Amino acid sequence: MVRPCFLVVDREFPGSISTRKLILETAKYNVITAYSAREAIETLRIYPRVTGVLMDTRVGDMECASFIHELRSITPGIPVVAIEAASAPHCEGPTFTIPFYTPEVLLDTIARIVPSETIIIREHEREIENKM
Repeated sequence: MVRPCFLVVDREFPGSISTRKLILETAKYNVITAYSAREAIETLRIYPRVTGVLMDTRVGDMECASFIHELRSITPGIPVVAIEAASAPHCEGPTFTIPFYTPEVLLDTIARIVPSETIIIREHEREIENKM
């Protein structure tokens, strides 16, 4: 199995790594990270076969609906998960919208995008745990 790979678009803070990226990697998904909408668009042009996009709606350098439109002009139908803070304006166009910082909801949403692969990954994790 080729593990699903997600493009995570997150705001950049000095000296920190995206929590969302860590959540996905801990769950054994592959991750490519971009720190702006423009960087994400260029990254998707290089890697158009990523499984989906996970984005912070406050990424800032592009309006949310326009950003999603640009992503889908490169990879039509790509699933987009928008993470919205309570104070953020609503984003139009994502496949899924989830609340800010809810790791379990994030993983459940990813499982909806790649259900078969998620089952295989989880079964493999159980096998590894049982060997220990």
